[in-house]
Amino acid sequence: MNFYALIIGTEILNRRRTDKHFEFLSTELAKYGYTLKGSVIIADEPNLIISTLNWLNSLPNSIVFSFGGIGSTPDDYTRQAASEALSDGKLYQHKEAKSIIESALGDKAYPHAIKMADLPLEAHIIENPFNKMPAFSMFDRFFFVPGFPEMSHPMIKDILVKLNITPRKIYRYTLTALCKESELIETMESLPKHIECSSLPKIYSDGPRVILSIASDDDTEAKNAFEMFTQMLDAKNISYALHDEDEN
Repeated sequence: MNFYALIIGTEILNRRRTDKHFEFLSTELAKYGYTLKGSVIIADEPNLIISTLNWLNSLPNSIVFSFGGIGSTPDDYTRQAASEALSDGKLYQHKEAKSIIESALGDKAYPHAIKMADLPLEAHIIENPFNKMPAFSMFDRFFFVPGFPEMSHPMIKDILVKLNITPRKIYRYTLTALCKESELIETMESLPKHIECSSLPKIYSDGPRVILSIASDDDTEAKNAFEMFTQMLDAKNISYALHDEDEN
């Protein structure tokens, strides 16, 4: 599974609101040993939403959590865009969604809120404990939830449970070396491609430093890769400090 966040909201891009979805979703996925493969914030523009969904749909094993734009106001384009990108381009009144909205709002469901029952043909309802207004999913890969964190975040937690994700243990080893990043490149290039390797260079008044991090779901592989760097640093007489596990 490759997880992606699609955050739809012009109000985030123009700084009227601050995004809270990236931090939440990345934290929840970490509990299963996963990270986000990508996160995109886009404006409430129909063609942009459609093209972004098309792109996400083309990526292998993509699981997409889309936040925002599923309400009943004129600037809520996500339901129609989801049908344009993933289905036949039409919206259909979903019987279950219609019943939920009518039960929650009564006569106040009309004439506007009932529009939230107009969904793509393949849509399945995602329950919304906060105010009962349903969200929806498609193909167990695309999950469209409200932009309000108090609504969407409990829904996402429930979705992650239902996805039956097999938790992974990630083993990470980190050090800070008193050198330039360039000193590490040759060793980095020799690593197996599936080993996660990141380096964060910093410049201080007393010289350069680089934080190196190695991670894998195989502890032996992670340790062996990490030792390639410590042995290289020792051979070059470059000082470094190991991080504790809770610092990684």
